[in-house]
Amino acid sequence: MMNVRMVVSYDGNRYNGFQTQPGGNTIQDVLETGICSLTREGIRIIGSGRTDAGVHARGQVINFHTEAKIPIERWALALNSRLPDDIVVLSADEAPDEFHARFSAKRKTYRYTIDTGHFPNVFIRRYSFHHHAPLDIRAMRLALNALIGEHDFTSFTSTQSTQLSHVRTLYDGWLEESEGRLDIFVTGSGFLYNMVRIIAGTLIDVGEGKRRAEDMPDILAAKDRTAAGPTAMAHGLALWSVEYE
Repeated sequence: MMNVRMVVSYDGNRYNGFQTQPGGNTIQDVLETGICSLTREGIRIIGSGRTDAGVHARGQVINFHTEAKIPIERWALALNSRLPDDIVVLSADEAPDEFHARFSAKRKTYRYTIDTGHFPNVFIRRYSFHHHAPLDIRAMRLALNALIGEHDFTSFTSTQSTQLSHVRTLYDGWLEESEGRLDIFVTGSGFLYNMVRIIAGTLIDVGEGKRRAEDMPDILAAKDRTAAGPTAMAHGLALWSVEYE
């Protein structure tokens, strides 16, 4: 039995998220169908995390156990030939038997992209949220810095969250500004339902002057979803990378 680990990228625009659900049409569904066509096994894959409907991934990590005799160096090419163009396996290797894509993960990084041009950039419209009004980048940086560390992020998660604890650790967060574009990066131990999108929406509020950077500690302390900003649009978000020991 081999434990296969893969790094997968995908455009999430036309999918109902990563994890299998009753409505179907998920990244997991498509990957499992492709893998089963290769192995003739009823395989269930494990992902490093769930991405919402419309959210993308540059470096989603999955693993699964198989008895197939396919050489590990041929897995990526073989599976890619059975996948649609918007899902691509970037690499495959044999992981230790105890490796678990979700529970073995130590750090995850997400990127949220804002198109800051006066008019939308048609070439990044599927992967960015267009915001033509000026943003106070300095204030947004100060607000993001206030979230670094271990906190209860109840104010920054959906009221539909089923997690018993909303305590998470943000290791790092930074903004990268270029002509007509602003990227928000956050790295943490793990993320709650809609957490990154709510952080992005709150930072946009700060950039617009609707909130002050100094308000962030109070928003955290409130432990109330209504204290934070709106949930930013899904198509601007991408799971950037997952790190393991």
